[in-house]
Amino acid sequence: MNKEELEKILPIDGPNLEEVQKYINKYKNELIVVKYGGNVFIDRQIFNNFITDLTILFQLGLSVVVVHGGGPRIKRELDKSNIKSKFIRGLRVTDEKVIDIVEKVLIEFNEDIVSSLKEKGINGISLNTKKNNVIEVIPEAEELGFVGIPTKINVDIIKDKIDKKLIPIISPLGIGKNNQTFNINGDSAAGFIAKSLKSRRLLLMTNVQGVLDKNSKLVQEISSSEILKMIKDETITEGMIPKINTCLDAINNGVTAVAIIDGRKKHSVLFEIFSDKGSGTLIRK
Repeated sequence: MNKEELEKILPIDGPNLEEVQKYINKYKNELIVVKYGGNVFIDRQIFNNFITDLTILFQLGLSVVVVHGGGPRIKRELDKSNIKSKFIRGLRVTDEKVIDIVEKVLIEFNEDIVSSLKEKGINGISLNTKKNNVIEVIPEAEELGFVGIPTKINVDIIKDKIDKKLIPIISPLGIGKNNQTFNINGDSAAGFIAKSLKSRRLLLMTNVQGVLDKNSKLVQEISSSEILKMIKDETITEGMIPKINTCLDAINNGVTAVAIIDGRKKHSVLFEIFSDKGSGTLIRK
């Protein structure tokens, strides 16, 4: 793609042309898995920027798989039904009533992403428990109800869609015994999919800057051994630890690098792939 063609595609407020040209050949035909976090998509403008970024990645020749969350939308629908959420170790306790609402909300949002891509002329394909389920699970713990741990990914279905020049949009839902639907932590689902596909990158979009040091300064790049030290000395605590564990599992199982990026930043996905500074924290083995 020449300079003039790139200028037509790239947003004015995105990464600069010179940096994009530097990285474009590096990532052409590479697979990127993006987790679009539930807490990020409350803002519709952020969502629209995300759709633009996906469109540009596709136009520039990258293969993309999207895994999405749904926390705020799920909470809103549960509130409408007067169902109070209970959490254990950060995971929503999911009984029969809750899983029905979770499945409905996640599939609706999944289809929202597909239709938004279609408006940009890009073909996404919905992969969820109602059609083309790709995730098999076992129960996480009895006390959590229908919350699952991924055990197997049907990579053939995903690769088939990629080969057909589609963007797979995957809900964090899985099927267990007796065809029962289970809710899955979105980060865990994305990490398991990324390592099953041996993707070049896994991007976890969040509503924080990334990993911060003891002075609350962003760490732009770090090794797995260094990040384990940050957990040990309690620089990294609480909610960030499960996310880091997902990252480490991915890079120890075939994913080249993982980035925790600030999804609130405009065109954060483009900046992470096509700029020197990125959009958050890059974790390498």
